Amino acid sequence: MENNKSGFDTRAVHAGDFKDQFGAVVTPIYQTSTFEFRNAEHGARLFAGEEEGFIYTRIGNPTIRSLEKKLAALENGTDAIAFASGMGAVSALFASFLGQGDHIISTAAVYGPSRGILESYFSRFGVAATFIDTSDPFAVERAIANNTKLIYIETPTNPTIKLTDIEQVAAIAHQYGIPVAVDNTFSSPVLQNPLDLGADIVLHSLTKFINGHADVVGGALIVKDEETYKRLHKTMAYFGANMDPHQAYLVYRGAKTLSLRVLKAQENAITIARWLEEHPKVEWVRYPGLESHPQYELAQRQMRGPGSMMSFGVKGGLQAGKKLMDSVQLAKLAVSLGGVETLIQHPASMTHAGLTPEARAQAGITDELIRFSVGIEDVEDILADLEQALEKI
Repeated sequence: MENNKSGFDTRAVHAGDFKDQFGAVVTPIYQTSTFEFRNAEHGARLFAGEEEGFIYTRIGNPTIRSLEKKLAALENGTDAIAFASGMGAVSALFASFLGQGDHIISTAAVYGPSRGILESYFSRFGVAATFIDTSDPFAVERAIANNTKLIYIETPTNPTIKLTDIEQVAAIAHQYGIPVAVDNTFSSPVLQNPLDLGADIVLHSLTKFINGHADVVGGALIVKDEETYKRLHKTMAYFGANMDPHQAYLVYRGAKTLSLRVLKAQENAITIARWLEEHPKVEWVRYPGLESHPQYELAQRQMRGPGSMMSFGVKGGLQAGKKLMDSVQLAKLAVSLGGVETLIQHPASMTHAGLTPEARAQAGITDELIRFSVGIEDVEDILADLEQALEKI
């Protein structure tokens, strides 16, 4: 079932399914590197792109293809490409659109490695990058140059939880003929669909909400048109950044319960964010579901819910934050996010440690900032864990 008019949960469960010769209800794992052709003519037609089918798993595989079709259905896209990791997807995106002498505009507070690969690697090949606060659409327009080939935004941002108006940025970019790619990892397709708001490409770290169980790494690009799909797929195949079949099976399985997990974690997060905002040892909380968030109205308009990611700062700065992280018992002190378990981490010394202090300051990643990924545990237990940890400060 691939009808995008079906409800979200119906698509999450059934999109991408196909009937195999044995009638398997669950998409099988096609653990094979290569595929046999019926005859020489069949092989020639596959290589020429004249017939759909499979040649070699680096190029395509039935299990991986099922996942890709599911992802396209969830993001209301034309097609999707699965990658071995989120950074595999980021790398293929940049390599497909950027060459020597080209320019990219990116959100300053983007995922640390996404910024790092532009600053440390693509810069060596003559690609210039401008990192700005894309929550100001007019700053985006001011940054556009004659050689700008891509605008890459993340909303909400990691870890500052700032929002960018996708519709407004896309309208500006398209006036100049520039495509817009959106990292939608923090929201997941449950809460936000950037293609519906004018974006051309959506990126996901499948490691996070879509898989949701902290047991596999993966990435994906979902596209609006067939031409962009072919461009990105070619890069994936040449780079060897393909997902493997067992990895695809795990993500495919995780995606079936996506909205159940996202909505439960969001319900917890709303309660926790309000509780933190009132706590005497908490300096500030950034969460799109709070009216104190400076872009609360944009969140209400652009997202179907505020999600389960937040950041906050405790009174006492970095040392107090370290004490908090060392004192939690239920929450896990670990990077990543979007799993069923609650995670806590310190971006300035962990996920974004590779950025210069100046870059972190520009992105708003302060030393006291703590990133909190709320899981699906009983909310009373998460609150009790935070309370006993805050008492130790």
